[in-house]
Amino acid sequence: MKQKQPVGGQHRHATHVFSKEVAAQVRRIELRTKGLVESLFNGEYHSVFKGRGLEFSDVREYQPGDDVRAIDWNVTARRGHLFLKEYVEERELTALLIVDLSASKEFGTGEKSNATIASEIAAILAFAAEGNNDRVGLLLVTDHVELFVPPDSGRRHVMRIVLELLSFRPSGRGTRLSIALEYASRVLHRRSAIFLVSDFLLDDDTDPAFARAARLVKRDHDLVPIRLTDPGGAVLPNVGLLALVDPETGERLIVDTGSAAKRRRYTDGKAAQRDRMTALFRELRMDTIEVSTTEDYVPALIHFFRQRERVSR
Repeated sequence: MKQKQPVGGQHRHATHVFSKEVAAQVRRIELRTKGLVESLFNGEYHSVFKGRGLEFSDVREYQPGDDVRAIDWNVTARRGHLFLKEYVEERELTALLIVDLSASKEFGTGEKSNATIASEIAAILAFAAEGNNDRVGLLLVTDHVELFVPPDSGRRHVMRIVLELLSFRPSGRGTRLSIALEYASRVLHRRSAIFLVSDFLLDDDTDPAFARAARLVKRDHDLVPIRLTDPGGAVLPNVGLLALVDPETGERLIVDTGSAAKRRRYTDGKAAQRDRMTALFRELRMDTIEVSTTEDYVPALIHFFRQRERVSR
């Protein structure tokens, strides 16, 4: 099946809803983020990202003991003796926010839908990037890439990202996270921090593709999964016959929740699904941000950055 491509940076079937509520949400998130950036990230934001890239700085004369792999042969030929290239850590961090907008995110047993929480978390990270003068991009995905905003910096750029996050309405309903990672690996030309926000409820068919794509991306980038977990969605209530609808496929199923065996199979299936993804995160040594959709997500973000900061010292 031919993959849909974002047209002109945005899929043609996507829609936006700009409203007073969205504007108020932007202001609220921005105010909250300002305090986080000043109190938590202050001066330590860059140090928590693994393997930041290097950029060319200058050349200098070769000294005994220097790494010969750094010799600049062009300058050496012109000047008649050995010169080395010098590099410094890139001043700008490049971050890419990948947000899963599949239909399963439209639900949630907390006060907010999972989609709203995912968008707010990504918006906070976008404002944090702005506060540190970093480049940030956005990739929205369902069963295809819905929208790609290339990494850039500046107030206007970040505001565009935040508005897209809070108002974008996707055309697709399924989940293909592997497509998002493959797309990111093609368009990112420097080492980046990639935040992937999803519930990671992948089926047996899409699990292997995601694992392959994650391994590929992890070689060149710092991939940080942000996993949304809805505690209420992991169990079936005992309410007798219950009509269930898969939000991504539309498949309907009548389940007798009065059966303890069926409730147990449902819970065990959700747990196995989660455990498979946890095992993959550990195998690839990815630091995961775990977010419960029934609790405030800010403490989870704070914990991640503080843990990374301690390790980097």
